[in-house]
Amino acid sequence: MKFPFYIARRYLLSKKSTHAINIISMVSVIGVAVATTAMVVVMSGFNGFSDLVATLFTSFDPQLKITSVKGKTIASDNPAIMKVKQLPEVEVATECVEEQALAIYHGKQAMVTVKGVDDSFEELTSIGGILYGDGSYQLHAANLQYGIIGIRLAQQLGTGARWDDYLYIYTPNRDGQPDIANPVTAFVTDSLLSPGVVFQVRQAKYDKSYIITSISFARSLFNRQGEMTSLELRLKAGANIEDVKEEIKSILGSSYKIMDRYEQQADTFSIMQIEKLFAYAFLTFILLVACINIIGSVAMLMIDKKNDIATLTALGASREQTAGIFLMEARLISAIGAIAGIAIGLLLCYLQQTYGIVRLGNSEGSFIINAYPISVHPSDILLVFVTVIITGWIAAYLPVKHICRNIMGNTD
Repeated sequence: MKFPFYIARRYLLSKKSTHAINIISMVSVIGVAVATTAMVVVMSGFNGFSDLVATLFTSFDPQLKITSVKGKTIASDNPAIMKVKQLPEVEVATECVEEQALAIYHGKQAMVTVKGVDDSFEELTSIGGILYGDGSYQLHAANLQYGIIGIRLAQQLGTGARWDDYLYIYTPNRDGQPDIANPVTAFVTDSLLSPGVVFQVRQAKYDKSYIITSISFARSLFNRQGEMTSLELRLKAGANIEDVKEEIKSILGSSYKIMDRYEQQADTFSIMQIEKLFAYAFLTFILLVACINIIGSVAMLMIDKKNDIATLTALGASREQTAGIFLMEARLISAIGAIAGIAIGLLLCYLQQTYGIVRLGNSEGSFIINAYPISVHPSDILLVFVTVIITGWIAAYLPVKHICRNIMGNTD
């Protein structure tokens, strides 16, 4: 390995008899560097959007969510569930009843998801930080039941942050057969008042369809007395989420699903990962095209050093050793291009993170953020570097072997 590296390094740094070879080598390095820069910036951009989405979900989603694998509900007095609530790592445990229903306000209607929660929900999440209006967080008072709706749902129903009339909620009656002569009996109807606030998670899934209300209202509406559709947990500071998940799994067994925030939004993050994978594959193909310049550079160098190859052969160098010199040359060009491209890519990422050079729009407040988010992950940088080195070596391997065989055949 030292012998090919020593010769390849001298060939790379020394002047060639034909000036065009130096130019082609420089073009090869620039081509690899540009492709590498693109990979670093694009993958960091995908990371930035993924991290941004994760921060948005934390205002609404619990750290851990427990649901039943079989069936829709869990008994509130389930001994295993009670044991989970009493774990020393659990800070807050909130029972929830979540079902779909129809909401109607002044003739306008929308399909909604009613999420009934107990009084600890405000401690469970950061919902207080995403409320807007002149009211406050309140789900019930005496016999009055309140509902906090998403901002886009409020726009759809025309309620605003505070509505003066009742918001009616309809859900199919689970008991008995409906009276065809009186279709109204096929539905259970109840109503909610406004606490004067709406929430904005900045995700359509929540803002367009969710209503947060008390668990007593939801149980009465959906006939879920003594039941819950999920148990949501917030852990104490310093608790390891993965360790607690494993402990809960050992308590509950396979009949329950325990999900962290990323697993609760698996569809969203899976789509983003697939998009990132396709971008990586596409940019790798572009990199492969850029590496064609390396083939031309090494081929020209081999022709230029034909006499050196004959000398090395006479001194006893095998065909594999000679080919190894020029393969090492390809690797050095790839490595220099990779290092330069990564350095430039990291610089561009830093400038975007610091100054927000590439903007999302001209109107302030039109988007969640004003500039494209960037997040550099060390694992991605390592992946890019390895990809460039391997791609450069693969691109040059067969051509170098073929040219070396022909040249050495002529020198025998």
